[in-house]
Amino acid sequence: MNLIIIGAGIMGTTFATLAKELAPELDVTILERLDRAGAGNSWVFNNAGTGHEANCELNYTPVDEEVISVEKALKIHAQFNVAKQFWAYLVEKGAIKDPGSFINQTRHCTIVSESAIEELRLRFKEMAAHHFFEHMRYSEDFDEIKSWIPYTMDERPRQEKMAATIVDTGTDVNFGALTEQMAEHAVNNLGVKIQYGTHVKRVHRSPSGSWLVETQSRDVATQYKADVLFVGAGGGAFPILKKSHLPFAKRFTGFPVGGRFLQAPISPEQADQYRAKTYGKAKVGAPPMSVPHLDLRVANGQYYLLFGPFASFKPVLEKGRGFLDYLRSMRFHDVPGLLNVAMEHFPLVKYLVSETFKGEKSMFEELDSFAPGMSKKFNWKPVEAGQRVQIIRDGDLQMGTEILVSSDKTYGTILGASPGASVSPEVMLRCLEEMLPDIFSNETAEKKKKEIFPEDNLANLANNPDRYREIRDTVNKRLGITQPPRD
Repeated sequence: MNLIIIGAGIMGTTFATLAKELAPELDVTILERLDRAGAGNSWVFNNAGTGHEANCELNYTPVDEEVISVEKALKIHAQFNVAKQFWAYLVEKGAIKDPGSFINQTRHCTIVSESAIEELRLRFKEMAAHHFFEHMRYSEDFDEIKSWIPYTMDERPRQEKMAATIVDTGTDVNFGALTEQMAEHAVNNLGVKIQYGTHVKRVHRSPSGSWLVETQSRDVATQYKADVLFVGAGGGAFPILKKSHLPFAKRFTGFPVGGRFLQAPISPEQADQYRAKTYGKAKVGAPPMSVPHLDLRVANGQYYLLFGPFASFKPVLEKGRGFLDYLRSMRFHDVPGLLNVAMEHFPLVKYLVSETFKGEKSMFEELDSFAPGMSKKFNWKPVEAGQRVQIIRDGDLQMGTEILVSSDKTYGTILGASPGASVSPEVMLRCLEEMLPDIFSNETAEKKKKEIFPEDNLANLANNPDRYREIRDTVNKRLGITQPPRD
């Protein structure tokens, strides 16, 4: 069977690797617009690098009439545990020589001011009662919080009431480095073919039922034929979906959201002082990707601080592509959905437009509001983040990721954003189960799946504390993540 994958980012490369690990007989080709794997949204500074497992993100535990909902947090945490199983397998197999090349232990913290202390206290009470978050700690003590995340507290007045939570086993993930190493393994050891510098112009069905993929590479037009087609091309998945003429394509439209960060290089000694990702509370009307956070980042052995993101409305599908590409991806039936979002989410649209024109002075003011005095401590510069394209489905704006598979299981794609890359192995496993179910009827494939994913059942992880702890401790050890002794 011939499987073609569009996009060599974290999603497409994970899909290809899993497919070949479980079914070596598959003929797998990845078509990538850029000149290397993981160079788009997966690249290290095109995202915040948070290993999203719901330790610190308030938007994953929404409040409804003073009731904290933790269901989404539990699902994301379980999905990330499945992701770590896959990455630990790659390390054990030798596909990744050093886990520190892509994943580094980094405390996950949440900090709020007086107006949100009660919300954080309730969140901690709900979450710490579950075994997923049994090591979470909470404090309203100024000195204790300062010992966890000094850069947010060093120049803050002691009389200012703050509260914080901490999970010591959080992670910073370089998804670009992970994708590059996974792609190298897929090509050299699994027989996956990757065609770089190949822009997909159009996909359509042939009379025989296979998919024809029309591409352009250095002014040379080439057509590929696929029995099964998976599109994991970030925002570029939307125009390809529109051109597929699949019945459900009309239900979906892309809502692009850009962003910037403030970035500063720091020394290893400074990194040791602040080995954390600290999330705050988003402004009213801000999208989930705009929750302010101050992050330690590790890239190629160098340390950085990142603060942001500063969201913007930027009508492009992917970083490096132009407005005309976005315009050409639109269809007449998309207009009502966009207008509906503009009206129903006017505060969001207003926020994005205002953020688009925010200058460096305002960015530094926000940094100092989050961590007093930080703008003068390091040499900060604005950097552009990757482009996110949120889903508009049936006229309503959706947050998160969504898997779409055609009724005949020959076309699959993934749309949306966060938590995205962090849960890519679990999401791609589900895609494979939907698109190529026959693989899993093979006893050899099932045995391999158990080798890669000792426990991929999210309910079992959530409901069986002993099983979860067994899996967690095993994969953390392989990935170099240790649980520090309690104070």
